[in-house]
Formats: sequence, structure tokens, C-alpha cells
Amino acid sequence: MPHRKSLCYDEEARLKRKKNPPTGGVVTAAKKLGAHLLDEEDYLLLQSVGDFDLKCSCLLATPAGVRKLGGAVFGDKRFGRAFIYHNTADCYYASRGYRLKVEIN
Repeated sequence: MPHRKSLCYDEEARLKRKKNPPTGGVVTAAKKLGAHLLDEEDYLLLQSVGDFDLKCSCLLATPAGVRKLGGAVFGDKRFGRAFIYHNTADCYYASRGYRLKVEIN
């Protein structure tokens, strides 16, 4: 299992990155755990009940249209509010992780 940080968005992005590729992607990590990445709506709900990701950011489930164009979506909380941003899917940072949700039946 890869670490929670320093991962790109998915395997496709990892394979496209020629210099300094990350060890894995968050989509693969989530699947291995039987979970799903939070999407923008989930993330904004989470941030409405507490202060999370004040010193880091989290990759989020990215809409297919954004991903098809090479992008990925992430969020954080600064200045008392949540922000949603974009970056290329192959980018990864030590300060960017991910948050998951599980479905319980």
C-alpha cells in the first residue's frame, strides 16, 4: 500500500510522468482499500462540520471531463473557508494527500 501523500491522481498520470514518477496514485490506493475518493460535494460537507486540511490539501474525485483533459481536482481549507482547485493529474506533493469514504450496507 502506498503512503497517503506524494501520490499523483491515477495510474495513467503516474505512467505519463517521465521525470521523478510517484510511487502510485490515489485512485488505485482507494480501490485497494475498497473505498472511494471524496468528491467536491463530500469535501465541502466535511469542511462545513470542522476544520480539516489547514496545512495540506487533498486530491478529490475528479469529474470525467476534467480528467479527460489531463486535470485533477483537489481541495483545502484556508482563511476560514474551503477552496477547490485544479492541477494536472500527474502532479504530486508531499503536502497533498487524499480522503476516502466507505459505503456500509
